[in-house]
Amino acid sequence: MTRGIRMELLTLLIVLLLSLGAGLLVQWLPMRHQPIATYPQRAPFLGGGTPDSHAWSRYHVRYYPMTLLLIAFEMEMMFMYPWAVVFVERA
Repeated sequence: MTRGIRMELLTLLIVLLLSLGAGLLVQWLPMRHQPIATYPQRAPFLGGGTPDSHAWSRYHVRYYPMTLLLIAFEMEMMFMYPWAVVFVERA
């Protein structure tokens, strides 16, 4: 090997080692300062708190008409938007 190729490989090796070291340092520093949970009952579980209601609880029936109106107006806007764009372009 010539001296030039050896210097290039040495430079590449140094850059790779420095970037690997920087990556490991960036991963290690936050873990070092992370608080350790001392009591298991204080550790967060999934979302952190206890749920207010059961996962299969139903919504009150009074919300359904408003939901249907919302969906109807959203569908109307979905079909009206392309029409409005064409109307503005031709006007």
